[in-house]
Amino acid sequence: MQTIEMIDDGRIIPETADDLIALVHCFMDFGETLLLCGAEISRVEDTIMRLGQAYGALRTNIFAISSNITVTLQYPGNLEMTRTRRILTGCSTDFTKLEELNELSRRCCRNPIPAAVLHREVAKIREEKAPAAGFYAGSVLGAAAFALFFGGDLNDAAATAVAGLLIAWMQRKLTTLFPNSMAFHLTASLVSGVLICLFGKAARFHVDMITIGAIMLLIPGMAITNAVRDILVGDTLAGVLRIIECLLIAGSLACGFMFAMVLTGGM
Repeated sequence: MQTIEMIDDGRIIPETADDLIALVHCFMDFGETLLLCGAEISRVEDTIMRLGQAYGALRTNIFAISSNITVTLQYPGNLEMTRTRRILTGCSTDFTKLEELNELSRRCCRNPIPAAVLHREVAKIREEKAPAAGFYAGSVLGAAAFALFFGGDLNDAAATAVAGLLIAWMQRKLTTLFPNSMAFHLTASLVSGVLICLFGKAARFHVDMITIGAIMLLIPGMAITNAVRDILVGDTLAGVLRIIECLLIAGSLACGFMFAMVLTGGM
């Protein structure tokens, strides 16, 4: 089995080709988890570059977009490994996981840990779930606050809170049942839109204010921000792809609420 020449400077260097394969896959898990938490492309690439340097790679090449990661590690002894991974899961925003991953990467860059341990740490962070109570409470308060902010009254805020609770439940329980983000957002906006229109007819709420408050929970605001940032820092392809994805999601939301109004006879 091919062995890599060891460098005695305190770094953890893979000793065999199998070790290198495990390390590359570990780095890809790290990058994929960053993407799924909502990290910008530049952060993903910079993190893996720094990890490669910390683990003794002579050269680390990383290409990432929202749906694909390619990593190449080169070590002494003419040993080079390239792996590509397709990202099929839609990206979300989880600042808690993102902060934990950033701290883990800084710790590994200061004092590298074995690849197996790093893999377990990344898997542990990835499998963490936000407390259900906090997620639902945040969605309810956020939706109601937006309804008030855009001119609704307390009754509108109460109705929007119910719609926000429904959307939060769908986001937490039904996301994995859909093939892509567009299908989920179309369905979520259609179901919540029908509920809002029925509220409006039954109790004469301001349907437009309730709709605005509810739709704010579904708009990919962070993804749009990251897309613009990617373009500004030179990751043009990744930024354009993210903007297109955000526009398609926005179109799905518009179609869902429009179909809801048609089905219920308008506002």
